[in-house]
Amino acid sequence: MLRKSVLQQIRCAHSTVSASARPYWKKNPHLDQIIRVDHAGELGADRIYAGQMAVLGSTAEGPLIQHMWDQEKKHRAKFEELINEYRVRPTALTPIWNVAGFVLGAGSALLGKEAAMACTVAVETVIVDHYNDQLRTLMEDPNIDKEILQTITKFRDEEQEHHDTGIDHGAEQAPFYKALTEVIKAGCKCAIAISKKV
Repeated sequence: MLRKSVLQQIRCAHSTVSASARPYWKKNPHLDQIIRVDHAGELGADRIYAGQMAVLGSTAEGPLIQHMWDQEKKHRAKFEELINEYRVRPTALTPIWNVAGFVLGAGSALLGKEAAMACTVAVETVIVDHYNDQLRTLMEDPNIDKEILQTITKFRDEEQEHHDTGIDHGAEQAPFYKALTEVIKAGCKCAIAISKKV
């Protein structure tokens, strides 16, 4: 009897921990995908600003880029926390986004500060739209996770701030601005689509 009682207590405790560890994950099939792709996106953004700082860190634009990078580091840290909390599998392409982000950031910065700002505008345009789509999806769910909603809303607003900063600091004066930003936007949309699944 004692052994049976102990086993029942262990099973009960295990089911309670499992349920509390990821309650919303079980209720919302979109959340796994949302956390995976946002984790990948914030990693990419972190590496883009790292690349820009490697080239422009000692210039007049250095403090501005550092400020945006510091915010992206916090975004990345938060999604690393969430990916562990909700037990979400990260995208298998993390190593590629790590390198690609740095190359994009450094490459755009090598073209000049205006091109670096154009890169910021292009990336943040896609990210803001992406976050808005996620917010609409989350708000349709009666079991909405308020922490996730607040996190994405806050990060969306900060990404919009980065976009506006890029415009204010000469993005549109970059050579071939329209073509450059359209190529970067297309690449970001492709990365988002892949990271949702792979």
